Amino acid sequence: MKMLTLLSSNLSIINSLQYDYGGWMPNTPISLQLPPPTTKGKTSKATMLQTFPDVNTTVQGMATMWLLSKQSSDFVPLGQYPEGHFSEKIPCKLIKDFQGELEGLSADIKARNESLEVPYTYMDPRELENSVAI
Repeated sequence: MKMLTLLSSNLSIINSLQYDYGGWMPNTPISLQLPPPTTKGKTSKATMLQTFPDVNTTVQGMATMWLLSKQSSDFVPLGQYPEGHFSEKIPCKLIKDFQGELEGLSADIKARNESLEVPYTYMDPRELENSVAI
């Protein structure tokens, strides 16, 4: 269970922050028009501009990242099981305990974010998808 929730949360975090990080094209250019530099510190602004992709390619890459980072219309938060797959006493208790832990983590994250100008919500269990599907 721990490995499953760890993987689900990691993949959910990666998906949700793709645009926040990759929307700035120099962080993740979708293509390069020249080979990458081989020596650190020897690249000029002109070389960088020649290397980066054209505007249309950049916009297509940004649009793809934006779509992949959006919350799906059938979003189910981590720890929620709407289909009712579990009906036995022990699994139901474990799920209830797990959901309680997630609520505690979410409350801690919310409290920490109150003092931040830009809240960090990527690891809030309420924002994490229960599935690794995009």
